Order: sequence, then C-alpha cells, then structure tokens
Amino acid sequence: MATTKTTSRKGRKMDTGISEADRAAIVKELSTMLADTYTLYLTTHNFHWNVTGPMFNTLHTMFMEQYTELWNAVDPIAERIRALGFVAPGSYADFGRLSTLPDVPAQPPKALKMVRILVDGHEKAARTCRKALDVADLANDQPTADLLTQRLDVHEKTAWMLHALLED
Repeated sequence: MATTKTTSRKGRKMDTGISEADRAAIVKELSTMLADTYTLYLTTHNFHWNVTGPMFNTLHTMFMEQYTELWNAVDPIAERIRALGFVAPGSYADFGRLSTLPDVPAQPPKALKMVRILVDGHEKAARTCRKALDVADLANDQPTADLLTQRLDVHEKTAWMLHALLED
C-alpha cells in the first residue's frame, strides 16, 4: 500500500475531520478490499471463459453477471482511497501482495469446483469488508462505512446464491 503524504500541491494538509493516522488505517483496509475485489473479479472472469459441462449456460451467464458487478465495484473503492488522500494500489504485484484470496488456478477446475472457489472468495471478501468496516466505524467515516456495507451485502448474497448450487 502506498502511504503518500496527504498534502495538496500547495502544501496544505487534508482536513476533512478524520486524522491522517485514521485515514491511513482505513486506506490499509480498503487497499486489501480493492485487491480482494480485483482478484475475485479476475477469477470469476476466468471461470466465465473456461466453464464447461452440463451447467455451462447457467454458470457462464451467472459468472458474467458476477464479474461485471465486481468490475463495477473496483472504481468506487479506489476512488474512496483517493478521497482519503492516498494513492490507490493498482498493479498485479500490489494486488498479489494485498489480497487475502489466492490467484486464479492455472488450470481451470471442473464447474462445481469453480463454484466452491467463488463461494470461498466471496466469504473471504465479506470478512475483509467486516474488518475494514470496523476500522471505518472507529474513525467515524460514514462514506467508507456506507461503501463497505454495500459491498458486504453483495458478497454475502453472492456467496449464498453460489452455495445453493452446491446443495443436493
């Protein structure tokens, strides 16, 4: 995570009512959330491309909806990091270092294994959200808390829907 100073070009420190230390702590958690989201996006997109078997059409379509939602989520997370006065991570190296999720498997697994991997990914992302939400709440950072609450809802619902595919 970049911890660039939070001064403007004119040297004036950012003052939005959240201390620099609190903003840095929030950004640390948001950077992990961004990395998890991007990693989950990439994994889901890969599975969309490579799914096979009798559930092909259902999963291909579902994965497309999910990776599109994840793609649309990365920008608000990165922009919140910027609004807090820090540089958003954006390289594969950054995401690999920051993410709590494993990289997409080199060999595409069978369809139901893909679903299990995505369930695990969304559950981990939900846990990352909760941790970040605790830090944002302590700093009284409502915009970040709102963003994280929305992300938490998406990850929990997606995990539930995917998990339902695994039940007998």
